[in-house]
Amino acid sequence: MSKSNLKVILHPVRMKIIQSFVRNKEQTVQQLAERITDVPIPSLYRHINTLLDAGFIEVVQENPVRGTIEKVFALKQQTPNDFLNLSKAEHLDLFTTFVAQLISMYDQYLSGDNVDLQKDGVSYRVAELHVTDEEFRELAVKIGTLIMEAVQNEPSPERKVKQLATIIIPEGEKS
Repeated sequence: MSKSNLKVILHPVRMKIIQSFVRNKEQTVQQLAERITDVPIPSLYRHINTLLDAGFIEVVQENPVRGTIEKVFALKQQTPNDFLNLSKAEHLDLFTTFVAQLISMYDQYLSGDNVDLQKDGVSYRVAELHVTDEEFRELAVKIGTLIMEAVQNEPSPERKVKQLATIIIPEGEKS
């Protein structure tokens, strides 16, 4: 996977689209529009085409609907090696982009009229963990399982969107 392809998915709208595909394996543009209501349909089409061109999603079915063809999309399986083959500079560039998007999301939240950090569960912290590689793998599986359960939740009037970002950094070598 090229650096430019990774930047494709590090766009806020395209991240929403990908997250929607994680919850709902196969979807049409109309179904995506029902779930991602803050993005105009023409923009949604552009972002879907960008993801399609970059190879992140694929057409898995075509249905004839009133004289046109409705496409059903799904996430395309990616290989972890693509990400691992990036240079250190490319990783730092992508990490910087990722953190910049977090800052942008936080700024957007703070710009709202009804900001209540405690009520909204806003949190950012660093926890130093002393774990073996095996203990860390077990922890990652547990956290991943809990996150996947929450990701599967369907939107409802009672549910609010919460962004959860994870960054795991081993301690650097001491010089």
